[in-house]
Amino acid sequence: MTTKQLSVVGKSFQRIESKAKVTGSAQYVDDMQFGPNLLFGKLKRSPIPHGLIKRIDTSKAEALPGVRVVVTGQDFPGLTGLYLSDRPTFAVDRVRFVGEAVAGVAAETRELAERAVELIEVEYEPLPGVFDPEFGASPEAPLVHPDLMDYECAPFIFRQEGTNISNWFKVRKGDMEAGWEEADIIYEHAYKVPQVQHVPLETHATVAQMDGNGKITLWSSSQSPFAQRNLIAKSLGISHSKLRVITPYVGGGFGSKAGVSMEGACVIMAMLAKGRPVKLVMTREEEFYTTFVRQGLTAHIKMGMTQDGRITAMQNTYYWDAGAYTEYGVNITRAAGYSSTGPYFVPNVHADSYCVYTNHPIGGAMRGFGMPEIHWATEQHIDRMATQLGLDPVDVRLLNCLKDGQETVTGMIMHPTGLSQCIAQAAEALDWGKASKPSAPHKRRGKGIAAMWKAPAMPPNPGSSATIRFNEDGTCLVNVGGVDIGQGALTVASQIAAEGLGIPFEDVRVNTVDTDYSPYEWQTVASRITWSMGNAVLRAATEAKEQIIDMVAEVWDENPEDLDIIDGHVVSFASEESIPVKNIVVYGMQKPDGTWIGGPVVGKGRFMPDYVTPLDAETGQGPRAVVHFTTGAQAVEVEVDEETGHVKVLKIVSAFDVGKAINPDLVRTQMEGGAVQGLSTALLERLVLEEGQPKNPNFTDYRIATAVDAPPEMVNIIVEVPQDDGPFGARGVGEHPMVPTAPAIANAVRNALGIEIDAMPITSEKVWAALKAKNG
Repeated sequence: MTTKQLSVVGKSFQRIESKAKVTGSAQYVDDMQFGPNLLFGKLKRSPIPHGLIKRIDTSKAEALPGVRVVVTGQDFPGLTGLYLSDRPTFAVDRVRFVGEAVAGVAAETRELAERAVELIEVEYEPLPGVFDPEFGASPEAPLVHPDLMDYECAPFIFRQEGTNISNWFKVRKGDMEAGWEEADIIYEHAYKVPQVQHVPLETHATVAQMDGNGKITLWSSSQSPFAQRNLIAKSLGISHSKLRVITPYVGGGFGSKAGVSMEGACVIMAMLAKGRPVKLVMTREEEFYTTFVRQGLTAHIKMGMTQDGRITAMQNTYYWDAGAYTEYGVNITRAAGYSSTGPYFVPNVHADSYCVYTNHPIGGAMRGFGMPEIHWATEQHIDRMATQLGLDPVDVRLLNCLKDGQETVTGMIMHPTGLSQCIAQAAEALDWGKASKPSAPHKRRGKGIAAMWKAPAMPPNPGSSATIRFNEDGTCLVNVGGVDIGQGALTVASQIAAEGLGIPFEDVRVNTVDTDYSPYEWQTVASRITWSMGNAVLRAATEAKEQIIDMVAEVWDENPEDLDIIDGHVVSFASEESIPVKNIVVYGMQKPDGTWIGGPVVGKGRFMPDYVTPLDAETGQGPRAVVHFTTGAQAVEVEVDEETGHVKVLKIVSAFDVGKAINPDLVRTQMEGGAVQGLSTALLERLVLEEGQPKNPNFTDYRIATAVDAPPEMVNIIVEVPQDDGPFGARGVGEHPMVPTAPAIANAVRNALGIEIDAMPITSEKVWAALKAKNG
């Protein structure tokens, strides 16, 4: 490098360091990793919810000095999608939601990229929009995707030709007429759930770079590095070997960073940037409505119940507001269908779950994957019917909740579950049935409870793999493809590896993900990592341990069954000899005759469930719909101010059957975090959309719960009924604590005031208005 080049580089680093000092922002410091060649990306977005693209003129942007890349959908028209390939990276011929990317720019500075985006001229022909899922499912609605039947999709997704319904999951079980006839009361009602944002602390952020051999590296804040590689490579028509995804620690995801959001756009710009890295980071406003949101839902529930509280029949119709692209939403709809009764035995079921295209932001995975939404309806419905019959809501749940060996809604036989224990223990810890004195005369207290279930929502064949190798000092390296998004996945992996090997936990290190070097993992979603990846890690540890023991047994001329590894030492129960693992796991052992055996120990493990069966398209019935269900319950006490309508949650008791708590502290923190996030969506959160336009994409107008809103008391109860196919009996619990919180709070508010709130969130205004209406 010449003196002049060194001077330029030095000045560039000084510029970056100066910006970091002025702004105090870590993002400028991060830019230093990629040096002065880093380009900054920005996306041109649609201002309208639905329309045809008549013309795009990028000439002014291309002429702007410092602009290096300008790209549109015409340049890369390929589609992507996890379960349904319906989504372009950049809109090609039409836009379908406000904020959809129509072009991308990479420039020398952020300011230049923003200016270039403003210079791109786009002419639209507005089209009628769809902003309600029930209307969207009707024959009168304009089609959002006229080419729906041309898209590639998974075989368990059932599109409806000539409609906006991208998936229709049905359940037809039992005899509905007999079920209604047997019931003493029948109650029918509708409930609504709005779109909400995940609001991770770290917004979506990526850097991509293509080297001289055409190999692209994508640094991505992602829950799905292998899925991202797969989906982006397929959409661009490139070999998977040409795309490498590196995922460091992720600053929160909650499902928003599953699959592909804006990462493909960054890869495309890097492909055109002549070897220079391109960075694309979503602003907080962009994060609110241009990445995934939780889908909206309109739920119609009809239920029959006998005088003693037994459920005889249930008819549920779910209209999912899945947004402009439903590549992920179609599976949420499916999960809602095969979970539609909640965790209860119901002999007669008629359920329809519709995934409906609208001109709203894209619905995707969010913590709970459809379960918080449907439980908002079913758990309130059960409480209201119990009140109509004069029954205790806890008793009604204990009577109807699924027990070992009973049939689920899809005909699957329920595995051993601690659901009854969860309901009973949560109620007991809340002093169920005992009234509490309010803190002031104008305040009222109430208690509510809700049960839940959730299965890992995934294809029948999602795989996990792991490898284990040793360093010369006996410390262990575990390679996995799962991502730590704050839930403690790497901690759990190290615990399972240490336990499986028989070495100290402190001697285990788990690497973050690099798809070129890490073993395959489907995705870090569905609360499946402890269970699925944990199984792979345990199998890798078992294989490595067998290699070590077989080697020692041969040298010592002992039976391998007499050997074990305890606290990092191979010990013999027969001869009482021992040897440190660190002495032999790399260099092997010398035999009495002077020769050597062994060598570097490497353990490999893989896991994929091979027992999930298809479900009948017309009835939703089949022997094994899912791998398992995690079940649980929450009991809540609230205090409501009658003068203002303000709801204060005083106490949340969470009880969940986790099979086996690998790390009890992490389990409890998941319970607490999920409960507070559930509280936040119950009382505060709603993405306001008017004719497709987002009205509150900021933390001023979109409130989330803080420490001030968290309940003063939280009790977490771990129930352990082992899962037969889980590592040490474990099953996941990451999403589940968010599922029952909102209906439990709604039930507590109704218990306190006798009012019913059908639509989230339970705001002070709604409570106040309901009280006024009740009082005439």
